[in-house]
Amino acid sequence: MTSHRGRKGRSKADWLEAGLEALCEGGADNLSVERLAARLGIAKSGFYWHFKNRDQLLDSILDFWIDELTGIAANNVEMLKIEPKTRLIEVAEMILTYELCRFDIPIRQWALTDERAAKAVQKVTKLRQDFIGQAFAELGFEGEDLEMRTMLYVAYHTFEGSMFRDVPPDKRRDMIARRIEVLTAPSPVKS
Repeated sequence: MTSHRGRKGRSKADWLEAGLEALCEGGADNLSVERLAARLGIAKSGFYWHFKNRDQLLDSILDFWIDELTGIAANNVEMLKIEPKTRLIEVAEMILTYELCRFDIPIRQWALTDERAAKAVQKVTKLRQDFIGQAFAELGFEGEDLEMRTMLYVAYHTFEGSMFRDVPPDKRRDMIARRIEVLTAPSPVKS
């Protein structure tokens, strides 16, 4: 991500963050150059310092979501050096602390009507499942048991913040280790 600032001191990151916030407030239709410029308190000409057109902005917003809000954990080679159970806990804590899934619902809503957003959602879901699945596989889970645990972890942590807004972050943080204990417990023996 570039930190290069355009005219009036607005960086590309400022535009992307404004775009994500606008997306949360009014969906993809709210992502107009004029609205974002007004939100940032600058002339819309500042937009063209960072983007060729609105399509490039939309692509950049999705790339930011993929790279900065999922890739920060999934592409972090240092995380892979951590024991898998501890890794699952640390990722859950990162998601909670930095609200890494705060834009998931509006982006997934956008994906219902936009092919580029749908592809981004598929990519993020695969990144998350591959990364989390690797930890469960390292713990010895395989087949449907591995798939179920991975899906439960990814789904819960993707939607926890939006579903349980009334539960204070401290209480949600206290439950992380217990949740990981449940997900990493041995499977009941099949008869």
